[in-house]
Amino acid sequence: MTQRYFAVREDMLPEAILKTLQVKEMLARGEAATVHEAAEKANLSRSAFYRYKDGVYAMHQINRERLVTISMELEHRSGVLSKVLSLVAAHEGNVLTINQSIPLQGLAHVVISVDVSQLSGDLDSLMDVIRSQQGVRKAAVIGQG
Repeated sequence: MTQRYFAVREDMLPEAILKTLQVKEMLARGEAATVHEAAEKANLSRSAFYRYKDGVYAMHQINRERLVTISMELEHRSGVLSKVLSLVAAHEGNVLTINQSIPLQGLAHVVISVDVSQLSGDLDSLMDVIRSQQGVRKAAVIGQG
């Protein structure tokens, strides 16, 4: 099923959606240490928060957050993945997740999710640098959002 998105004026949203946004903002600002604490402050059940949290974003968050998923085939040698991660950090990318397969025939498949909202330069430049690294056989962006 294709996902559809809508921009809706704040006063048109149900209370649970507004409170979910409030909880997310409290957590982001550090005003609450846990979901339980933030939901309690907002007078929202945790189940309602978890129901809506992945589908509700303030417009300023959508414009600021840019996530990419990069798939790579790396030679199974010491330091190859570490060098790639250092390159991402040097370009102001923030690695969020790393998934690596067990190396087979000297190659490991690695998938990383990276926040590129603060990237110095463009994504194509970062990908060119990653691909040029010794030990990187393949690297491609397989998802963006």
